[in-house]
Amino acid sequence: MAYAPESEALEICRDLIRIDTSNYGDDSGPGERKAAEYVAASLAEVGIESQIFESESGRASVVAQWGNRSSSRPGLLIHGHLDVVPAQAGDWSVDPFAAEVVDGYLFGRGAVDMKDFDAMLLSVVRARQRAGVVPDRPITLVFTADEEAGGVLGAHWLVEHHPDLFEGCTEAIGEVGGFSTEVGGKRLYPIESGEKGIAWMRLRARGTAGHGSMRNDDNALMHLAGGLLALGEHEWPEEPGPSMQLLLAKVRELTGSDGSADELLAHFGPAIRMIGAGIRNTTNATMLQAGYKHNVIPGEAVAYVDGRYLPGHADSFVPQVQKIVGSSIAVENYITDVALEYPFEGDLVDAMTVALHSQDPDAHIAPFVMSGGTDAKAWEKLGITSFGFVPLRLPADLDFTALFHGVDERVPVSSLEFGAKVFDEFLNLA
Repeated sequence: MAYAPESEALEICRDLIRIDTSNYGDDSGPGERKAAEYVAASLAEVGIESQIFESESGRASVVAQWGNRSSSRPGLLIHGHLDVVPAQAGDWSVDPFAAEVVDGYLFGRGAVDMKDFDAMLLSVVRARQRAGVVPDRPITLVFTADEEAGGVLGAHWLVEHHPDLFEGCTEAIGEVGGFSTEVGGKRLYPIESGEKGIAWMRLRARGTAGHGSMRNDDNALMHLAGGLLALGEHEWPEEPGPSMQLLLAKVRELTGSDGSADELLAHFGPAIRMIGAGIRNTTNATMLQAGYKHNVIPGEAVAYVDGRYLPGHADSFVPQVQKIVGSSIAVENYITDVALEYPFEGDLVDAMTVALHSQDPDAHIAPFVMSGGTDAKAWEKLGITSFGFVPLRLPADLDFTALFHGVDERVPVSSLEFGAKVFDEFLNLA
């Protein structure tokens, strides 16, 4: 068979989607074991040995060593996660775990986040292994558990319990970035060079419990509601860092326009929901807990807020939230993780750029700071520089960022094939 790195991407992605690896954030999901076994078998079929590590029963990650292990060059870590967020089948137009192809799109939970990259990577690795075209540097392939719940049972567990697996790795490639967007009538591929820190907070308001029919000027629910309203109305200032400054400069170049950061990022259309979050801190209330009977005023009300802070704001962010919501509400750290940002320069950046141009000569490329978090936060503990690079050339009218954790998650089949070809060329250069 002729060398075709993209040849298996679709079928592998369909196979992976059909393995339900929904992560509910507790121990109620199916786990990643079946998907891990599929990945290990796919690698073994072409002569690549791997190991499956379980942090808890069924919570499985796969690690394989590949490439030229005798090379003096530093190691490259390439990673994807096997878990997906849950899907409510009744909300979808197709079965979210059937992996149907409809009108040129592969539908399914994980089609974008991120079994597409797992499949592209496996397709490329298998093709190269069969053809004897192995990269001339050490490569560590990792397919992790639990990324959708912070990676505690996946990447962070591997770093804590098996750091030796990553010895020699200095750089990493994973999600999110490398997908095309339309800006000024031109295709721009943002590559993740940083991601915001995580500050998930619990806001606790206390008051005086009492009868719902009586006057009560110390109502915990009303204290909490006032604080959440103030937080929702707060306008966090534009504070773009180095990566976002480069992105804004690229937008100016492509559009000939100027203005505020928000005005420039509006050129991304719906993708501003993700990309626009990279210039400021954000807070979103996500859960509420209070009360137990209609006519009883509770003595306590609790809200959970998803806070994301820019690199450099780790120490100031939560105190600012406390100031905004007021002294009647206690702001408590619930889950925290670091913000990351790396210089957008060097051989790896050059390799990504040239690889994209090999399949799309008209591509424009710039870095960005991602709104969410990835397993890169775990690799940072080992001093590994990480970039998000899942190359996809997408239709201009596809609202791609809405598909992350969204209903009818889907990826164009042509994009899977494009991505595999780009990533294959990247491995020639990296």
